Amino acid sequence: MPAIVLLSAGLDSAVNLRQAAMDSGVALALTFDYGQRAAAREAACAAFMCQQMAVPHRLVPLPWLGDICRTALVDTSVAIPEVTFSRLGEQPVASGATAEAVWVPNRNGVFVNVAAAFAESMGADAIVTGFNAEEAATFADNSPEFVSAANASLAYSTRSQVRVTSYTQDLQKDAIVRLGRSIGAPILSVWSCYFGRAEHCWRCESCARLERALRSAGAWEWFQAQRLLP
Repeated sequence: MPAIVLLSAGLDSAVNLRQAAMDSGVALALTFDYGQRAAAREAACAAFMCQQMAVPHRLVPLPWLGDICRTALVDTSVAIPEVTFSRLGEQPVASGATAEAVWVPNRNGVFVNVAAAFAESMGADAIVTGFNAEEAATFADNSPEFVSAANASLAYSTRSQVRVTSYTQDLQKDAIVRLGRSIGAPILSVWSCYFGRAEHCWRCESCARLERALRSAGAWEWFQAQRLLP
């Protein structure tokens, strides 16, 4: 049965999009705009990926979520912490003040429940997410425990008992790059940067994680040389 895919256009969601398309088909890919700095770039890259793969895509505006968010992903008066990929292992990146600076209130909880409504209405039985082991170590809403709790709730809130799943739940990001390349995922079109500029800043934590993953997987030069953005 075709799935609903949460597609931010980042590495993890791009790989999950491709795997879901291969395994069950994709009924719809959802991208959310809550006023984040990179909203336009994320939406454009997500739509581009879906066009390449002939997958239906929908942009879902959530202006109220941006209205209540006071952190750096939305509020441009708050500085986004900077870090290089080489320092990711030397400091508690994405913990304490860093995590707090980019937190969006109940973001994944909101996304999953919106997707569940689409899934139930379209006869889809799964919501495919880009959760992964690397970010789950810091962000609880990426963790297997979050997935289990969400599925327990969805068993009551959807008649069809829609379930959340992720092909990358147990993987580090370098392994996700390797998986993505092996299945032909649209990695060259990903947008992982917290900013919405012409290209990645390569200074925010999300960029640093992507760069480290690409280098560790031996794909950095390939990515830089063959980059394909809309």
